[in-house]
This record gives sequence, structure tokens and C-alpha cells, in this order.
Amino acid sequence: MDDSLAISIRGISKKYRLYGSTKARLLEALHPFKKKYHREFWALQDISFNVPKGATLGIIGRNGSGKSTLLQIICSILRPTTGQVEVSGRVSALLELGAGFNPEFTGRENAIFGGRLMGLSKDEIQYRLPEIEAFADIGQFIDQPVKTYSSGMFVRLAFATAINVDPDILVVDEALAVGDANFQHKCYTKFREFQQAGKTIVFVTHDMHAVTKHCDQAFLLEGSRIVKRGRPKEVVSYYHELILTGELEAKTALDAEVVPAPTAANDVPGSVEAENSDLARFLETVPEADGCLLRKTYRKDEHRFGDRRGQIVDYLVMCPNRADPAEVPSGEWVDIYLKAQFKEAIHSPLYGVAIKTVDGVMVYASNSRFERIEIQPVAIGIQTIFKFSIRMSLAPGDYFIDLGLAEKLPSQDVPLDIREGVIHLKVQESKRFDGLVGLDAQLENVSVRQA
Repeated sequence: MDDSLAISIRGISKKYRLYGSTKARLLEALHPFKKKYHREFWALQDISFNVPKGATLGIIGRNGSGKSTLLQIICSILRPTTGQVEVSGRVSALLELGAGFNPEFTGRENAIFGGRLMGLSKDEIQYRLPEIEAFADIGQFIDQPVKTYSSGMFVRLAFATAINVDPDILVVDEALAVGDANFQHKCYTKFREFQQAGKTIVFVTHDMHAVTKHCDQAFLLEGSRIVKRGRPKEVVSYYHELILTGELEAKTALDAEVVPAPTAANDVPGSVEAENSDLARFLETVPEADGCLLRKTYRKDEHRFGDRRGQIVDYLVMCPNRADPAEVPSGEWVDIYLKAQFKEAIHSPLYGVAIKTVDGVMVYASNSRFERIEIQPVAIGIQTIFKFSIRMSLAPGDYFIDLGLAEKLPSQDVPLDIREGVIHLKVQESKRFDGLVGLDAQLENVSVRQA
């Protein structure tokens, strides 16, 4: 294996035998002619990837896609049916937190036992015990039997034991968001310390924000195979499409040719000022092609999916009287107009918007359902315009805006046209503050007097 790699996986597959009952398992074991009473299930099929030293890899996928099986193979808990696994360095696994803890032992005894299982010497464990005790922060209960712990205390001790062994490779399976909010913050802080120290991390989670924020690369597992790999934001977009539609469809290539300018549907009488304004033209025109491509704020790397029975054919950003601005001041109200056309009758249309940071963290999202806005049914050939008014009280920087059109159904919303990251908007600093969002806070100097 290359010295620059921490993990090298080549062509691994994992097969299980599934039996209908214990009796079937026994019959197969005792049958003189080796008759099969099982069916084969491939949890993983032909998985190959490399993880460079110091990288953070995110693995996402629906339940049953093979994520946990893959992590157990990396940690040598399971052996692959076929293929080769090479790992360079000490591995610490946050899989089943507390697995192996003896309920009769005290927390301290279990921490020592857990450290020995991970390969630490007695001296190393004794050196790290104060760190484990401080991180778990369960006070005097560290010397009480684990069977007396609450579930929160149990996972705090288990996490503290697993995280404080100074591994070269950290393998995490849905274990960062444990305990209360304060402890979760402590977990993510430790996670970032590992990254800054150049540790290699393999991270499985259903928290897409964590993937886009913390990972350098990612891949999507579906049906025991890798179906998408690359930058975290791209992989997460495909995952969202999979969750919403139930299948992955090929991304529709955007037409790179010059798009004709929209034409007026009819001449609506009004003032000269209104007729000449960008907003008036937007409200009055019916695009012959995708008008989004003409906007200054349009992002060509958008991710688009849906069955297209209804389509988002144009949008317009207004702030407050400027059309399609590339930059807006922090704290300013912005109107986002969404124009849609329908190829089929839709009984309950649903309009949505979301704002995300560059690394994919969702700052805000809402839709007509959340706001309890009743949308009337639309017929074939109808064009609609929906407006979102949002106060952009955000820290200076670049933001990407999703626009969505769906059909609202009692059981599940059906995506018609979801355009993720279709708008790229830059927020300028207008009032100094730290953090991501500018809250409406009031600061007051109450009094000054001699102490």
C-alpha cells in the first residue's frame, strides 16, 4: 500500500446466508447431500476506495445500504467474502458505544477494560484516565457500577473512553450526536481537534450538514454498491434526490446554447415606469426557454431533479428595488420570485426555498406548507408566480439558494422540479457581528458607578 494512504479497500464484497428459521440452519448443516436451505444476501458488492492520511471521508446512504458492514470490515470486526483491506495505523472505532462494557464493573473499571481492548498498555491507560474522566463529566458516578447509569451517562463514558486513545484512524458510526447539547458540542470540538492533528477519519452519519461541513470527500452507498463519489456537497445532493424520489436519475444536462429572451404574454396596460421595470417585465412575460440561465445570479453547477410535470422556468431576486443583484447588504429584505409552468394538472402545488452556506450548512428553509399558505389547484398550461420575502441577516459571505416545486400529497410530497443551489448570492457586511446569523439583539450600558 502507498505510504500516503491510511486505508486501501480493493474489490471487497460481503455475503451473508439468510435462513428462514433455526430449523432450516440445522437441516442444512446435517443434510448428507449438502442441500441448501438458505438464500444469499450481499451486503457489499465490489467496493473500492482509498483514504489518504489526514483526510476525512463521509459515507452516507439509506438504512440497509451496507454502511455499518463496511465500517466493521475496516475495523477488522468482520472479514470480507472477497477483496482486500489494508489499514495503516492504530484504529479507534465509535461503532456500538459501550459494547463490551460489564454492567457490574464501575465506570473506571470499564474505561480501563475498554482501553486494553483497544491495545493500550496499563501505563497508557493510567495516563489517559484523567482525560477520560474529565471528558465524560459524570462526577462521582465514575466509581459506581455501570448498571446504575442513565442512558446519557452510559454513552458519555463510552464515547470518552473510545475518543481518548490517540488513534491514527478514527472510525465513527452515528456516534457524534450523543448526550445533551453541551456534550455534543464537546464531541464535535474533539472531532475538529483530530482533524487539525492530521488524523484520518471515516465518518458514517445521516446528518448531511455534518458531512458537508466536516468531510473532504464522500461517497453514497445504495444497494450494497457505491453509486456516487466526489465532493461532499455533490454527493449529499444526490442523496437528497434519492430520499425524495426513491431512485437516482441522471442529471439533466443544461442547454448551453443561447436562450431566447422571454416574450410578453400580452400587453398589460400600465405606467411607463412599470412597463420598463425589470419586475414588471418578469411578471408579464412567459419564457420560451429556461429564463434562469439569463440571470446574473444563476449558478450553472446547480443540481436539478424531479419528474418535471411542473417546471421552474425563471426566477427574479429583488433587493429592494434592484433586480437580480449579485450582492445584497446583510440585514436587507430580499424578494425572490419563482415562476413555474405546469404540463399537467396539479391539485396541491408546493413552493419551497432554502439558503445554504458554501459548505452546505442549511441556514434557513421554508415552504408554503410550513407557512400554511393554501395554494389553489392548477390546470395544464398554467403559469404561476410565487414570492418569498426573506431578511438576509447573515454574516458576510457567499450563499446558495435552492428553489423547489412539488406536489403536496397526504403521505409524501412528490418533487416536480427541485433546483438545488440555482442562485448564488453574496452578502455584504453592513453591521459587524460574529457568528453566522445576525439576531435582532439590543445592547445597553445600564450604569457606571464606583465599585
